[in-house]
Amino acid sequence: MQIFLAEHSGFCFGVNRAIDIAEKVAADKASDARKYSLGQLIHNHIVTDELEHKGIKVIPSLDGLEAGSTVIIRSHGEGRDKYDEASAKNLRLVDATCPFVARIHELVAKAREEGKNIIIAGNPEHPEVQGINGWCDNTAFIASSPEDLANFKASTAFVVSQTTLRRSTYDGIIDKLREMGVETESYDTICSATKERQDAAAKLAVNMDAMIVIGDPLSSNTGKLYKICSELCERTYFIENSSDLPLKELRECNKIGVTAGASTPERVIKEVITTMSDTITTETNSMADYMDDIEQSLKLPRTGDIVTGEVITVNDEEAIINLHCKRDGILRANEVSLAEGQTLTDLYKVGDEVEVKVIKSDNEDAGIILSKKKLEVNEHWKEIKAAFEDKTTIEVEVKKAVKGGVIAAYKEVTGFIPLSQLSTRYIENADEFIGQKMTVKVTKVEEKRNRAVFSHKVVLTEEKDKRIEEIWNTLQVGDIVEGTVMRFTDYGAFVDLGGIDGLLHISEISWGKLNHPSEMLSIGQKINVKILNMNKEKGKISLGLKQTTPEPWSVINEKYKENDIIKGKVVQIKEYGAFVELEPGLDGLVHISEISDEHVDNINDILKVGEVVYAKILSIDTERKRISLSIKEARAEAPEYFNEDGSAKVEIAEEAPVEEAAEEAPVEE
Repeated sequence: MQIFLAEHSGFCFGVNRAIDIAEKVAADKASDARKYSLGQLIHNHIVTDELEHKGIKVIPSLDGLEAGSTVIIRSHGEGRDKYDEASAKNLRLVDATCPFVARIHELVAKAREEGKNIIIAGNPEHPEVQGINGWCDNTAFIASSPEDLANFKASTAFVVSQTTLRRSTYDGIIDKLREMGVETESYDTICSATKERQDAAAKLAVNMDAMIVIGDPLSSNTGKLYKICSELCERTYFIENSSDLPLKELRECNKIGVTAGASTPERVIKEVITTMSDTITTETNSMADYMDDIEQSLKLPRTGDIVTGEVITVNDEEAIINLHCKRDGILRANEVSLAEGQTLTDLYKVGDEVEVKVIKSDNEDAGIILSKKKLEVNEHWKEIKAAFEDKTTIEVEVKKAVKGGVIAAYKEVTGFIPLSQLSTRYIENADEFIGQKMTVKVTKVEEKRNRAVFSHKVVLTEEKDKRIEEIWNTLQVGDIVEGTVMRFTDYGAFVDLGGIDGLLHISEISWGKLNHPSEMLSIGQKINVKILNMNKEKGKISLGLKQTTPEPWSVINEKYKENDIIKGKVVQIKEYGAFVELEPGLDGLVHISEISDEHVDNINDILKVGEVVYAKILSIDTERKRISLSIKEARAEAPEYFNEDGSAKVEIAEEAPVEEAAEEAPVEE
């Protein structure tokens, strides 16, 4: 027979933290005050019984407590009212709420302030869920399954989850809300430790003849482990300790899997495995390996050790690292090299492997304090020296301006950039560079004096020279390339082609007439242009934008035909009629006799330059490039496009089945 222990079993970070906090309270001999736990600290009576022997009594409420008594808030958390009540009764609160549960409290409290409709996915009878609800004035809708949402009537929802909820249940609730058409803002607050245990247990159970799930009957996460395993392994047993082992049934099994809830002590797991090992014939080497694993998990790394672990959860302030021992590691944001505005969640994700240095192995938070910075400094100097010797580049961030230049940081090492080396242009004030990241070359290194000098100008100059040469070698007349509009003049726009500017003359921007380039372009805009002419000796390139689209008259028969009702803009008024722009470069004439059924003496009394109108195409003369239009016939055939006073209904333009004119086209006056 072989015994297999699930990869993730036993105490999680939150439980370890709560127990260590409680043990410190119990060991505090300086206080004569009575000590209590408001409800079971964790759902494991073996642990809570031991704490009671050490002087911490479990109480159901704060009623009748003496002023000055110490009360521990359990790992599941409590509602805000309990904190207020404790303060009013002058009780000393010690908060052992799991940090991941505390984050949910913050989320729902803020959502309540913002008037959102809060849904808690979880068991309404579970103390964690009740505590969460207490931070939103007990107004949350609680759903333990998708079916519970039948009574949810709001059109929006803000969803959080009990940390030990089964993943499939949470996903089902979110899917149901979307199916109901509810606009959903969801926060996946299922604890990563819970998911890891569930995934590891499921992976193991599918290949086992029997599964042993160890934990307290009241433990929600252990109960979910049992349910998952029982669905995958017919012989699954939920036990509290070794005395509950079904040894007779297990003798018939060749492979036995073992998993345990997040509140199950390691010694109980070890006792269960030892009992099976002593009672049932096992493969000695395999069993010894598992016992060694458990023994190893009880050992803590020492201060100064360099260890490797796996990120099991991460938020903006800290990452929890599984170090494969009885305590998880805590890597706080101030111990990691972060750029301004960057958080730990930008740098790490669950499942990442990270190498860190232990800076404290025993602390009040019950975790092992870790540092990435302490590990990196020496390596960073090596990288800087290598860049100097190899003449390669590194990326730095400008931290602050000083006399004559700026201080820039390469990870955990700072260096100096003189003003003259910040840019290829003249720099009088370096404040504009603060917070910027830039690529530099290392021009000087003195590690013993902690001094390094960088140059950004050298990099810019090399890049520009290389880029310019590449551009001239690759571009040809007739090419269509992407560029960025950099600046305007009255006669055109200058476009950056990646290091070389080309001139886009105003006459080459549009098939229509423009008074200024800004009528069609904006600074920073990306456009595709055609190279019309190149002169490398003078460094000049002429560009065209209108050439990237067909000349309107060349494709007019594909877009317009006689009797079409079109929408256009009045661009010019003469005594004999009004010119209407269908699109840039394509104008039609509405003769004075085609404006209205009534006699028109002065067209300006009827139409204005810039006015949007609907007109019917009477004829198209492609040889003479003339289009004849009629407003009065359009009014007769499509009255729905006109107001009672005869003006066009501009607001229905998007719905109207007519050809769209370019509304931003220039006006010729």
